[in-house]
Amino acid sequence: MSEREGHLVELVDEAGQAHGETTVAAAHRPPGQLHRAFSVMLVAPDGQVLLQRRAAVKTRFPLRWANSCCGHPLPGESLAEAANRRLREELGAGPVELTEMGIHLYYAEDPTTGRVEFEYDHVLRGDFLPGAPLRPDPAEVAELRWVEPTALEADLDADPRAYAPWLRGVVGRLLRPGGPDARPAAVTVPPATPPAGGVGTVAGTPADPGPAGPDVAAVPSGAPADEAPERSGGR
Repeated sequence: MSEREGHLVELVDEAGQAHGETTVAAAHRPPGQLHRAFSVMLVAPDGQVLLQRRAAVKTRFPLRWANSCCGHPLPGESLAEAANRRLREELGAGPVELTEMGIHLYYAEDPTTGRVEFEYDHVLRGDFLPGAPLRPDPAEVAELRWVEPTALEADLDADPRAYAPWLRGVVGRLLRPGGPDARPAAVTVPPATPPAGGVGTVAGTPADPGPAGPDVAAVPSGAPADEAPERSGGR
């Protein structure tokens, strides 16, 4: 188990309220425990977004294309501090100013590794400055590429197995922060499990998804993520 699998994450309810903590490894063990996470999308001045292909050693959805950077804030750590820490660790980038685009609550099972993602995900936009360095860690990142986001949405429909299951929701929040992605959907979650016992600022309200609530995507328990029914803004 990697050192990061032993780090602590914050357990939350479906309103984003913290109620405990556990390790990364325990949170992602079936049936999963809902916990706080973030997804950063770096955006270039021309509107293209940076994708990373997750390294082969990743314990969840290895070798899938995903957003620029993902991670979990430590209990009590701000989103801005945590996101800039992971940008530095994964990409050798940052710090950058971050804007929260919305909340994305989702559940997905990795058919390859058997691990589970069950996350209250804060979608963060970061503006990438021309000429800023990128030095990806090969233990984290296999490849990088820039892509136009509407073209990415089309490719997510055409070849979903090439991408991490949360990416659709991240892109939806980025493109339509106040649109259909903000509407809650029906959610299928795993059986309940009992809780286990700054750099810059993020614009927005991290713990409050707004009156519409978080957007929600579901993978029925026991079904691989690739076979999940697609929903608007699903991740």
